Formats: sequence, C-alpha cells, structure tokens
Amino acid sequence: MKADKSEDPQRQGLRERLETILIRTEKATSWHEEAGRLRGLVNREGYVPIRARLAVEDLDFLAGARTDLLRFSELGLRLLDLHQPRDAGGITSDAANPILRCRSCMWRWPCPTFRAMSESFGGAKETADETADETAQETAQTQQTVQETVQEAGVSPAAGGGSGNGSPARR
Repeated sequence: MKADKSEDPQRQGLRERLETILIRTEKATSWHEEAGRLRGLVNREGYVPIRARLAVEDLDFLAGARTDLLRFSELGLRLLDLHQPRDAGGITSDAANPILRCRSCMWRWPCPTFRAMSESFGGAKETADETADETAQETAQTQQTVQETVQEAGVSPAAGGGSGNGSPARR
C-alpha cells in the first residue's frame, strides 16, 4: 500500500477544529471552585442573585464543563486518528485519484463515522458549499462545450432559429 500523498482536506479541517476546541478548553479556567462558591449564594427561588440568573443545573454544568469538553475533544481526536483514509490498493483507471478506504472500519472513504463527525462539527456546510461551487463550475463548462459544439456544427444559436421540432436549424 502506498502512503497518502496529502491528507484529506475535510479531515484536516475537522482535526484543526477539534484541536482548537482542545487548546481553548485547556486555557480556560475551571469553574469547579467558583461553582462551589456560587452555590452558597443560591436563594430560595433556586438562583444566584447576580446579573445572570444561574440555576443549580447551570452551576452543575459549569462545574464540569471544562473537564467534559476536554474529554469530548480528546475522544474526537482519537476517533479522527482511527478513521482516516488509506489507498485501497488494486487496479484503478485513475491513478491520480485512487479508491480510498477507512483504515479502521474499511468502509469506502469517507466512512460513516467520519461523515457523522464532520456533520456534527460543521463540516457539512463547508462540504455543501464546495459541492455547489463544483456544480456551478461543471454547469459553466457544459454550457461552454455546448456553445463550441453549436459553433462547430454551424448551428444557429438564436432563439427560434430551430425548425420547431426540437432539432437545430442548419445553415
């Protein structure tokens, strides 16, 4: 099997996003001690009387949010390390774009695990934008090819220049 020439850009973007979350979370101050102090300020209605109304559930969330987010981002990075593309081997008619499979689950790339992660972390919008751009480029190329074909065939591209039966008018 050949080594990958370059990393999949969608996978690389997801890795960068998870690493950013991990770094930002590691830099954040833990709310565990502050939540304990604020818990003592909870009034009869169940809120801490400050500008923001914090319920007991909010304090519970804030107390463990940093730890939970660290664990979550580490899990995401570990899954990303497990699910990455590799050359599936075999004969292909397009050597520049070989068929890729996931190194972990052997599904065709991108595998269901990677697609789910990518969709969850906002990669789906970027992928949809890229697909729309590719479709627009293909449409423009098709229109150009049609125009060149019409010119080479000597067909009049003017509206209404046809014979009325759907076939082009010839000069």
